[in-house]
Amino acid sequence: MNRLKPHLALLTCNVVWALDYPFYNIVLPYYVHPMAMISASLIATALLSLIPLLWERAERVERADIRRLIGAALLIGVLRKVFLMYGLSKTSPIDGSIIDTVVPLLVLLLSVALGIDRFTRPKVAGLVLGMAGAVAVVLTGAAPVHAHSQLWGNLLVFASACATAFYMVWFKRLVGKYRITTVLRWLYCIAAVMALPFGFGEIVHTDFGRIARHALLPTLFVLFVPTYVPNLLLNYALKSVEPTVTSIYTYLQPVLAIAVSVAMGLDRLHFDTLVFAAVIFTGVGLVLRSYAGKSRAAEGPDAGPH
Repeated sequence: MNRLKPHLALLTCNVVWALDYPFYNIVLPYYVHPMAMISASLIATALLSLIPLLWERAERVERADIRRLIGAALLIGVLRKVFLMYGLSKTSPIDGSIIDTVVPLLVLLLSVALGIDRFTRPKVAGLVLGMAGAVAVVLTGAAPVHAHSQLWGNLLVFASACATAFYMVWFKRLVGKYRITTVLRWLYCIAAVMALPFGFGEIVHTDFGRIARHALLPTLFVLFVPTYVPNLLLNYALKSVEPTVTSIYTYLQPVLAIAVSVAMGLDRLHFDTLVFAAVIFTGVGLVLRSYAGKSRAAEGPDAGPH
């Protein structure tokens, strides 16, 4: 059972993140303005991050690391959410979920650029394939047959993937230095303070009665569920499961997002989208396979936070 628990944790957080895409598409921007949802979700996550203080002592953070935590909060807490929520308000959940799978490829590219990793033939082949597929999916937003997608929305979702990759490469050591509850508490409390001035007006002008009538459950889901608890589950799993195995679970996200989106009538699945998704999966698979079995697998691409 102990061996099964980390895999159940990975399965749970990836199912939750897969539901993000169709549920965001329902809520944004028809019932809630993206900036209102960003601010409200960060406030909810910040409050959840304080709960562990009921049973654990606050961990002391070095003064030099506070500046790094502020940078991490801006990058993954604010900018990623801004790009993702505005992007999903302008494009389809299918395109968004597929584009987001390029994070391991972006992590590889940044790691090589910073001298942390090096290219091999499988990695180069995977990077070329995966990025070509991602570019193709992004550009389909301009195609008339893809009525649910927009080029601008796809570009914003790609920008959110870039923000995740930057966070994972630049702040990896910081995350490993402290308890994950400490990192998440600092990260999301700072991010909530940053975002509130920009989203307060939109929260005040939100028609809560309209949400209650038409989109209450999806709104509550994206407000409270996707950020804090799945990140705790992910980090719990990483203690006993290699990052390469963790990354494989991310393949579930677009598959489930596509199934739910089509079933709910939010989007249509096009043949070219399937082809481009297969190209991305092949590219990511080649990159992840190059790390499999290596003693330094922990330095390889990993599943990112939401």
